[in-house]
Amino acid sequence: MSGAGTKLQTATSVGPKPKLRAVLVEDNALDAELVLRELRKESFDVSALIVQDEAGFAEALRSHCPEVVLADYNLPNWTGMEVLNMLRRQNLDIPVILVTGALGDVNAVECIRQGATDYVLKDGLARLPEVIRRALREKYERGLRHQAEEDLAKKVDELARSNADLEQFAYVASHDLQEPLRMVAAYTQLLAERYRGKLDENADKFIGYASEGALRMQVLIQDLLAFSRVGRANATCSTVDCNVVMEEVRKSLASAIQESKAAINFASLPTVWADRTQMAQVFQNLIGNAIKFRGKGSPEIFMHAEKADPNWLFSVRDNGIGIAPEFAENIFVVFQRLHARTEYPGNGIGLAICKKIIERGGGKIWVEPQAGSGSTFKFTIPLGIPDEKAGKA
Repeated sequence: MSGAGTKLQTATSVGPKPKLRAVLVEDNALDAELVLRELRKESFDVSALIVQDEAGFAEALRSHCPEVVLADYNLPNWTGMEVLNMLRRQNLDIPVILVTGALGDVNAVECIRQGATDYVLKDGLARLPEVIRRALREKYERGLRHQAEEDLAKKVDELARSNADLEQFAYVASHDLQEPLRMVAAYTQLLAERYRGKLDENADKFIGYASEGALRMQVLIQDLLAFSRVGRANATCSTVDCNVVMEEVRKSLASAIQESKAAINFASLPTVWADRTQMAQVFQNLIGNAIKFRGKGSPEIFMHAEKADPNWLFSVRDNGIGIAPEFAENIFVVFQRLHARTEYPGNGIGLAICKKIIERGGGKIWVEPQAGSGSTFKFTIPLGIPDEKAGKA
């Protein structure tokens, strides 16, 4: 029997049989014939190549492209486990079934752990056909899963590229539109100043509409630019004391706080690993919204943070007008407004910016709404400092 292998082809019986390309790693011709006879009984149309050593097996892999490998556990010049090593080196997913005279439980477990699909004792060959069928089914299912994972990875890459393109477009469009729109706004304001009262009443009204629309468009573009910058800018992370950030936010919102008589309280807040400017944006948007969407009484706002491994869990609770549960998701969408512009100013960009900042930092943000009785916004920030940056902090 040559090292390159001996090829055996079973006879064809009546009716089509499932074809099977196999390599037998076996040094006993009689044992090999018994294996093929068992497969023939189960209606396999087997094309088998028999080898005894590494060189023969390597040639069989190249020339025969087997669907399954049936290997004796221990040969004089080679072992069945070395078959697994060769397949692993060549990155080949071919089921390996050990067909051996004796194999203790300890060795059997180790073989399976090393990558063997199954094992069959030579005095129990009757179960070999079913073991092969199961191995081929599992390989097919692995192939489907692998293909699905590859397809999903491609879709994720395509989505990432699409999102990057959209962010680039939003940035360029909002940036480049500012200058012509600034000119439109300036000239409509000039028309209003020079010709108000000199034309008819409708002309004054139309100029007013144009001027108001241009100014509103300017604000929209500035908001869109702010939103797109969150995705474009590389966050400069460092340790951030949230208590200091909250004091800065209180100063920034001093006018609104004084006008609304708002009470803002916060317990001892943690130090987190984040971009300081972006954290201030999140705090200011949430506190500013709590002041803006207040009820009849003075706003009462409370911020709290607690450990919820592996994150810090922040809560911002208010006593404002609240949010209906059906809008709990919509409020984080860009330019999504729940109220008329005459009721509350703004373009619906603040919470979208908060969501983008928090998610880019590895956290989540959501609202626990109660229509008419205040809202509680919650968001998470990962605990601690990333290992790769800890030395730089």
